[in-house]
Amino acid sequence: MSNSLETAQHPETLRRIAIDPISRVEGHGKVTILLDENNHIHQVRLHIAEFRGFEKFIQGRPYWEVPVMVQRLCGICPVSHHLAASKALDAIVGAKQLTPTADKIRRLMHHGQMLQSHALHFFHLCSPDLLFGFDSEVSQRNIVGIAAKYPETARRGILLRKYGQEVIRHTAGKRIHGTSSVPGGVNKSLSLAERDELLKDSEEMVAWSRDAVQLVKELHFKNSELYNSFGAFSANIMSLTAADGSMDLYDGQLRGRDAAGHIMFDGVKDQDYTTLIAEQVKNWSYMKFPYLKTLGPEQGWYRVGPLSRVQNCDFIATPLAEIERREFIAYSGKSLLHAPLAYHWTRMIEMLHAAETIRDLLHDNDIMGSDLTVRGERGFEGVGIIEAPRGTLIHHYRVDENDLISMCNLIVSTTHNNQAMNEAVRRVAQQYLHGHEITEGLLNHIEVAIRAFDPCLSCATHALGKMPLEVEVLDASGEQMSYLARAGDGASINC
Repeated sequence: MSNSLETAQHPETLRRIAIDPISRVEGHGKVTILLDENNHIHQVRLHIAEFRGFEKFIQGRPYWEVPVMVQRLCGICPVSHHLAASKALDAIVGAKQLTPTADKIRRLMHHGQMLQSHALHFFHLCSPDLLFGFDSEVSQRNIVGIAAKYPETARRGILLRKYGQEVIRHTAGKRIHGTSSVPGGVNKSLSLAERDELLKDSEEMVAWSRDAVQLVKELHFKNSELYNSFGAFSANIMSLTAADGSMDLYDGQLRGRDAAGHIMFDGVKDQDYTTLIAEQVKNWSYMKFPYLKTLGPEQGWYRVGPLSRVQNCDFIATPLAEIERREFIAYSGKSLLHAPLAYHWTRMIEMLHAAETIRDLLHDNDIMGSDLTVRGERGFEGVGIIEAPRGTLIHHYRVDENDLISMCNLIVSTTHNNQAMNEAVRRVAQQYLHGHEITEGLLNHIEVAIRAFDPCLSCATHALGKMPLEVEVLDASGEQMSYLARAGDGASINC
């Protein structure tokens, strides 16, 4: 799909507005908007301006270092990278099936990550927009404003996140950048004291998560016209599902649906993801643009994350979350709901599922077992796919005969959503900014659309090829002394 809303006959006459940086998201990005003298919008783009480069500098490192190294992509979702890398490297050590203890410790860790990340995003980053309004006073749109006006909501959001972090601490060894998941299993289980410490608050976390679903559901019911139309666009969807069609956030096979909800592919194994997905690079963003090979780059982009997962699975195995999933499907009329703000509803359904899963796993004595790792026939290539909080996360590695990483490819959740986020901001620009005087509140509408996807821009920046680069040297008075630019094709321009 074209990146332009309209074709400008005289682009040199357009003025440029930049939202830089985008606020209340993980990582650094900006939005540029091109307008004419009548505030008619001609182009809107989401730019990811930082570069991480993990796919390259991880090459040459011993494979057993990788599950710890790749976590440094991010301080918000390190567990997701830790586990995706471990799953990929299970194939290297020949671990075709983990021990029950290793499998359940990893799942417990993963659902702790889902709980804390979803709580952080909804209560800290997005609830100010939803509870105060997109055009509300900018000084109020933050967690401090929520604490002042809705103290119990803020308290629960903070404690839900804290509980998820405690689950991570006990299973991974640390709240951030843990070390317990290793190729072939884990290096620690839970002690009885650790299990009991987590268990005592588990029912309250389930109750609070259920209340959070009610909160966001009521917002939809009270203003369905806004919530169902804001930035809405049709899209293909993709996620993992278990063999029985249920939601599985830790493991499973790839399933995709078209925008009408019809299944396009199902049961695709993680090792076969390259038969489905290709990646495109554009010269104005460090983030790649994945697409389905059968549909091509123009029509093959898709959406991942909670809104896709809840609508792609046949059921959720935990009973309270399943009740909420059914109500969501009934609300959407049994067709796919494509509105970005519906991400918040489905995200809270997943948070409830995570809380239920944590509680149930804490009652399973396998999490205190001593059989932690398994080995088998040595392999040289592995793929690990997990459903991170933000969506499907793919880690793909090749290892040489010296146990060193020779190839790494990462397709991060936010990367999958790249084109979808660009579509959302263009739709919002058309709906709310086109032809109007631009205000801070209207620009915040653009950011609201981006935040709905819960993007992690730090994780997603792994483009190949050359990026445009500008270097400007100013003297002490601010006057330009020299300027050097490199175009996207690598050509240098001296001024």
